[in-house]
Amino acid sequence: MKYVLVTGGVVSGLGKGVTASSIGLILKASGLRVTSIKIDPYLNTDAGTMSPFEHGEVFVLDDGGEVDLDLGNYERFLDITLTRDNNITTGKIYQSVTEKERKGDYLGQTVQVVPHVTNAIQEWIERVAITPVDGEEGPADVCVIELGGTIGDIESMPFIEALGQLSHRAGAGNFCSVHVSLVPVLHVVGEQKTKPTQQSVRGLRSLGLTPNILACRSTTELDGNVKEKLSRFCHVPIENIITLYDVTNIWRVPLLLQDQKAHEVILKSLNLKGYALKPALGEWISRADLCDVLHDPVRVAMVGKYTGLTDSYLSVLKALLHASVACYRKLCVDWVPASDLEDATKKENPNTYKSAWNLLKGADAVLVPGGFGDRGLEGKILAAKYARENRIPYLGICLGMQISVIEFARSVLGLQDANSTEFDPNTQNPCVIFMPEGSKTHMGGTMRLGSRRTYFQCTSSKSAKLYGNRSFVDERHRHRYEVNPDMVPRLEEAGLSFAGKDETGCRMEIVELPTHPYLVGVQFHPEFKSRPGRPSALFLGLVAAACGQLDAVLKKHRTKTCKLTSTHYELPNGSLDGIYSNGNGLHV
Repeated sequence: MKYVLVTGGVVSGLGKGVTASSIGLILKASGLRVTSIKIDPYLNTDAGTMSPFEHGEVFVLDDGGEVDLDLGNYERFLDITLTRDNNITTGKIYQSVTEKERKGDYLGQTVQVVPHVTNAIQEWIERVAITPVDGEEGPADVCVIELGGTIGDIESMPFIEALGQLSHRAGAGNFCSVHVSLVPVLHVVGEQKTKPTQQSVRGLRSLGLTPNILACRSTTELDGNVKEKLSRFCHVPIENIITLYDVTNIWRVPLLLQDQKAHEVILKSLNLKGYALKPALGEWISRADLCDVLHDPVRVAMVGKYTGLTDSYLSVLKALLHASVACYRKLCVDWVPASDLEDATKKENPNTYKSAWNLLKGADAVLVPGGFGDRGLEGKILAAKYARENRIPYLGICLGMQISVIEFARSVLGLQDANSTEFDPNTQNPCVIFMPEGSKTHMGGTMRLGSRRTYFQCTSSKSAKLYGNRSFVDERHRHRYEVNPDMVPRLEEAGLSFAGKDETGCRMEIVELPTHPYLVGVQFHPEFKSRPGRPSALFLGLVAAACGQLDAVLKKHRTKTCKLTSTHYELPNGSLDGIYSNGNGLHV
């Protein structure tokens, strides 16, 4: 097995996940089979109980694993399906070691970090690395491992020791270390400073890992003398120093690596140059170029609780981007804190109320994503009501779907106290209730999680058409509450349509308002399976409705954004808009 390890230094948030994903993409484009592992040094068993403000979104996998958001990057870039075992945490490792100790597997030994914990880490990596991905025959050729955190973090020490041992066990030609570091520019001096990277590499080497490649994050390309200095003090060949400077869109990061021949360095380090092909990134290049030339905006109001940290809704943002590019529109997201939409008389600063409503009213579409807790609840309900009454395209995800049902019950059925028992356990009209199989005593891993099947109730619904008139669809879930099946007949009689249900017919999965241009709510999370080349059907429907393209999409008369080859591409409005392709990407 061949391994590529991606570590980070100086500061967090440098983009190790995107770098690891980009490395995986370019290796896969070279004809190799690739899998990925993310190591998170925190003691949590998984990301499921962590606040989005603390760690960004919780990404959900097909098998129900609640994992780090970087696994979402891996799945989107590599177009593969990962499992919960592809995310390693300190909590998982110590749990497995403790279980072995309790069973007597260590034969009375004193259980220690070295060798027991470090061996457990290596065994986990080796087991996952050889597990076939997406039904492929045999293991992957290369496993890309990302170590979370920053070199020097105390919680990372057992993992660094284990990875150092793994590099020796794998042997020369089977292990490549990529260190992502920051080269800041002091504006007073205007000079790229190498000392932070020097110190970071020195720390990494002192812990037993020597980087083969330096991937330096900087606002601009590294100067030649800066590369020479880094090479001299970090003991890395100058051709192995890559600049990851700021680019116009995230899809250009793999192209940066390709342009600087990072893949050739990796392939040489792994003795794979004779097996790999020239990276086939034509479609990826065309999509990145197209994203840069789009100028007609589509404005989407994101009404949520965690709007202060965009990573809280990372997959939703990516799914919106995929859909907007497919509709030839430039995505503009207006962040609307749900609580700011609530009663202005209760606000310390009335301007926040006015600003929030101006954003909502200026949007082409409204999206209410998933979430927990009652903060901003009434604001989300007001947003759903505004979208319904003003015929603005609306997509509600998980809680956003439940919100649309509560709003309909209040406004159309006249049930003013209609609510979810999550927020009002004593409501006389519980539109949303706790699922019978849920747990109220334990939080981690106790929700309805992972891929579940939704059956369409008729072929005339917008959602069924968007999914290609299939009889069912498999999407990922993460929820404890559901629409109260006892309320469904009254809601349907008033005009609401439950277009998708689970296999029992008792759990509501998709709700639509047939008389509305596009009002759709789903209990699942379609954003988790959206891909750059295959936008989520429901996100595509939302953006298409916002752009006036929904009828064309539903009738399948819209020009499809598939592989971009050497031809002209007609935009949905019938114009060429100055865009053409010569087979090597789009040009203006």
